[in-house]
Amino acid sequence: MKFTRLSAATLLGLAAGAGAAMAQEQCGDVSIAEMNWASAELMANVDAIILEEGYDCDVELIPGATNTTFASMNEKAQPDVAPELWINAVRDPLSAAKEEGRLQALNDGPITGLGEGWWVTSEFHEAHPEIDTVEKMLAHPDLVPDVEDPDKGAFMGCPAGWGCQLVNANLFRAFDMEEKGWKLVDPGSAAGLDGSIAKAVNRSQPWFGYYWSPTAVIGKYGLVMLPFETEWAGRENWDGCIAKSEQECLDPKPTSWTKSEVETVVTKGFLDEGGVAQNYFKARVFPGDVMNAMLVYMTENQANGEDAAYEFLISHEDVWTQWVSEDVAEKVKDAL
Repeated sequence: MKFTRLSAATLLGLAAGAGAAMAQEQCGDVSIAEMNWASAELMANVDAIILEEGYDCDVELIPGATNTTFASMNEKAQPDVAPELWINAVRDPLSAAKEEGRLQALNDGPITGLGEGWWVTSEFHEAHPEIDTVEKMLAHPDLVPDVEDPDKGAFMGCPAGWGCQLVNANLFRAFDMEEKGWKLVDPGSAAGLDGSIAKAVNRSQPWFGYYWSPTAVIGKYGLVMLPFETEWAGRENWDGCIAKSEQECLDPKPTSWTKSEVETVVTKGFLDEGGVAQNYFKARVFPGDVMNAMLVYMTENQANGEDAAYEFLISHEDVWTQWVSEDVAEKVKDAL
């Protein structure tokens, strides 16, 4: 019989390798940011249920918001995961944190079809298929007459005080929309903006203006975003002018809308110890139409993130089972 003697160093190496493999198969404790808007609440609760029931993780949901959650993760390495971090708000410090190894993106597209921009109603889009870009729309103010001044086209901007109010006002000037026959309309409030869309859709009237996705409004009323033909004019123009007040933006250049980017961001500690949960976050992508439909459900049923998560898992099994293995999917389904 042959006998192979292993050195102490070899034994220690094998033990370390086995320990690493076991860590990858396990999950352990995971803290997830439950940020304070509907889609983020839904995502955090879906993540919690799947990780707890499917992977036997111990999950803690921690209330948060974009800037406060980022600061806590960057400075205190807690929570472990931000499921829906809109990175334009923290781009520079996030880039620094990535370069220095404190934070990393596990998923750079957890929701499809998202973004800000200029939209029309689906009925208008179907009636005017030739108007398939912003620039083509700007050539036809007559198709969206303003109620108070029918000789001008109505472009619905953002309420005063919102960051997008400055952006829309500066883009209105950059594209010479007043000279082209347009009027920039202030909706007055969030309710006014939403109400203008609901009124237009319900009365089969044209509507053209600013909104963003994912939102319940986009899901409920089926607005269609028009792409810009104009190329992106760079961050200096956007951050240094378009996103500032008119007094600070004397010469705005025409540009497409800045790209909206969302990432699932994690701490270094989670990268080192997250085990199987890492693979789940890498695979987890919500289709934009499904997300918008869920936001409609949350609005109409006054559902919180946990209630909506169970509804999503029951109603959209075809989506989330693609993120996990069959045995994990069965464990989650048994728990619903």
